[in-house]
Amino acid sequence: MSAEKKIIQQHRKKSFYVKKYLMIFVGAIIASLGLELFLIPNNVIDGGVVGVSIMLSTITGMSFGVFLIALNLPFLYWGGYKQIGKNFAIATTIAVCFLSAWSAVFEPLPPVTQDPFLAAIFGGIIDGLGVGLIIRAGGSLDGTEIVAIILDKRSVFSVGEVVMFINLFILSSAGLLYGWDKAMYSLVAYFVIAKMIDVVIKGLDESYAVMIVTDEHEAVKSALNDRLGRGVTVLHGAGGYTGDRKEVLYCVVTRLEVDKLKEIVLEKDHRAFVAINAVHDIVGGRFKKKAIH
Repeated sequence: MSAEKKIIQQHRKKSFYVKKYLMIFVGAIIASLGLELFLIPNNVIDGGVVGVSIMLSTITGMSFGVFLIALNLPFLYWGGYKQIGKNFAIATTIAVCFLSAWSAVFEPLPPVTQDPFLAAIFGGIIDGLGVGLIIRAGGSLDGTEIVAIILDKRSVFSVGEVVMFINLFILSSAGLLYGWDKAMYSLVAYFVIAKMIDVVIKGLDESYAVMIVTDEHEAVKSALNDRLGRGVTVLHGAGGYTGDRKEVLYCVVTRLEVDKLKEIVLEKDHRAFVAINAVHDIVGGRFKKKAIH
């Protein structure tokens, strides 16, 4: 490898990490605003380690950030570093430290609202936005997710089922501490946060990967290029039963283009097989939104 290529690779790697940790930094600021200005003052909690930390802070009077760091450290060492990977553990440690620091900064500020329902909705939106940015950058704030990933490999329960069970237990505990009305507001906040995280990770305008098995691959490929403005990759395959040679077309489209794509494919080959899957992120290439003709 030439010296010039090494310099370019080092520059790209540096830019990647700068962007990654800047996103974690901004995400921690946003999440702490949602917690300290909306949720915590109204005794509305999130799930996971964040929720447990809020309740322990209420019981002991100690800072929320102290418990957030203390409770996450065992999960980070046991699961994040040893089971998932060093990069994840580093990103999560930095995210937790940033959130703890910014929470201490914003804690003395007065709450934006004293209405628990408004706090659950708007606090959930802001907190979910911040947490979504941190997750998108490759970090996390919740050690329970690490436990869920490990248990998923060693039990019949999925990651989602384990996380839901843990959070239901935590939110039920909030009912005993703050009252059942606050527990129900916390449940509202939890679902708002989860939805907002999905929006940040997947994006408002989702993209879809499409695989098309057709005997008219040339006609379909040309039509998708001309009428949809999408590049198409041709994969060479064979029928599993007949062994006949098959050409499989692969392309990525936006949500608004899915119906148009199906119309084009079925117009050229009504017997075509089309499989469509949501794509959470696209790296590289020249994928751009096109106008639908």
